[in-house]
Amino acid sequence: MLTAHTIKVLQSLDKKKFRQKYNLFLVEGNKIISELPDSNFKIKEIFSTNPQNLDFKEITVHQITENELKKISFLQNPKDSVAVCELKQEYKLEDQDIQLVLDGIQDPGNLGTIIRLADWFGIEQIICSEDTVDFYNPKVIQASMGSFTRVNLMYCNLVQYLSETKNTNIGTDMDGENIYSFQKPQKINLILGNEGKGMREDTEMLLHKKISIPRFGNSQSTESLNVSMAAGIILGQLYSK
Repeated sequence: MLTAHTIKVLQSLDKKKFRQKYNLFLVEGNKIISELPDSNFKIKEIFSTNPQNLDFKEITVHQITENELKKISFLQNPKDSVAVCELKQEYKLEDQDIQLVLDGIQDPGNLGTIIRLADWFGIEQIICSEDTVDFYNPKVIQASMGSFTRVNLMYCNLVQYLSETKNTNIGTDMDGENIYSFQKPQKINLILGNEGKGMREDTEMLLHKKISIPRFGNSQSTESLNVSMAAGIILGQLYSK
């Protein structure tokens, strides 16, 4: 049985300040939880309506009721289990051959999808501006569908990093070079800007190359692509070269 104090603490983990205070975040659903033992994340404990479905020998799995699960879950339709995990310590920031760089991404769903894309293409590091949505936001964790266990996110002063990196800084621009004829550099920072405002001027000034995704449809109604959709198109083309 969950105590009132435990419920209160777990419910508070939807906010960044409390995740940092307790050094904890939640992972929901047996499928995603089952990927944690092979990652660098440490599970503190698990609460489940069906503990027999989880094979964790060295981790305490508490039996709870469906009503208790609803109290601690951040999902509209709670799944079978909730794992309480410790925040991971950040690694030293070092350039990788291909990296995603996020400048002020605010939507948790977009960040989660971008993490999944990175995992799909074998990109192990995403670099984020300090105001990009928090990696441990429950909606980010859920949208990433377990890919968060295989992709490192680093938060930093973006202008400083992009000024010092040895990689080629690439960003999208309506007047940029066609992605389908673009010559891929050996080491790339693919920079993705805020959903509504795009990348900041300070960031744009540090671009080495600009690329664009041509529109093939006859309709001119669609002004732009969702940032995660654009990332998928660009990565697919870059990896085909």
